[in-house]
Amino acid sequence: MPNNHRQAVTAAETRQHAALILPKIIAEAGCAAGFAWEEFFLGRIRNGYTRRAYLHAVRHFLGWAGSQQRDLQRITPGMVGQYFDELTIAIPSKKVYLSGIRAFFDVLVERHVIVLNPALSVRAERYSAIEGRTPEITVDQVRRLLTSIAAKSVVDLRDRALIGTLIYTAARAGAVGKLRVKDFVDEGPQFVLKFSEKGGKARSIPVRSNLQSYLLEYIHVAGVGGGPVELPLFRTVDTRKPELSLRAMNGVDICRMLKRRLLAAGLPTIISPHSFRACAATDLLLQGVALEDVQYLLGHSDSRVTKLYDRRQKQVTRNIVERISV
Repeated sequence: MPNNHRQAVTAAETRQHAALILPKIIAEAGCAAGFAWEEFFLGRIRNGYTRRAYLHAVRHFLGWAGSQQRDLQRITPGMVGQYFDELTIAIPSKKVYLSGIRAFFDVLVERHVIVLNPALSVRAERYSAIEGRTPEITVDQVRRLLTSIAAKSVVDLRDRALIGTLIYTAARAGAVGKLRVKDFVDEGPQFVLKFSEKGGKARSIPVRSNLQSYLLEYIHVAGVGGGPVELPLFRTVDTRKPELSLRAMNGVDICRMLKRRLLAAGLPTIISPHSFRACAATDLLLQGVALEDVQYLLGHSDSRVTKLYDRRQKQVTRNIVERISV
């Protein structure tokens, strides 16, 4: 078994083992509660990120409830409300916690462990965002970043091609990390990249000419195109020798690479891979591209989410405050 596949299997087994460890309050509630726990976390939730977030939220709440000397059947809406009053995290994070707790208690009701869902009537604090919190990167900064990469080594070529993919496709870092060799496809008139996006969405995005050059040069020099097409397109560096490994770069790897390149280019390291999505969205909207077209490029099902990436208003505000005469 290849090392990267063995590592993936081991990581999956570790996550499954963590999910199977029952909190004390669930174990004491009997077999039906244990069944509901396993069904919810290992049966119903297919997205790994959602599973981890909900698992953390539910464990934290049940640990708190246990400290209040309450068993599962005696948890009330008032207790859930008290928990969130005492919880010192950001409002968007509270909403994720509440969503996970509600969904889990729904399963407990379905399996007749409890009669009513105590989290169902609890409301989270109001939160409205007119602009996302993703750090901004400008078009000029992106150009500066790309030109700062010397393109002398295979790692240089990989990093330039990866950063180019982030900006010219507006894809999420996780989706870029999942790209396989077979996902870079020559369709005749042009190449396309086939992404597996969040929520199980599959999308094909055309590759513009300079990104195509970046990718083809990287693939040629790295020898990426000569192996099995199921192997990752963007790979980590083997620490034992100066060449690429067979392991795919994940979101953390991509973020670390970007921070290193930002530092070398003299740019703010607060910028993240997600910043390129905001940059692409704002630039296209400034050029008069229709919101629905930008929404499609970003893969959003709701245009209100796309508007969070629009930084045009921030630019207007910056111009206004600079005109204050004080």
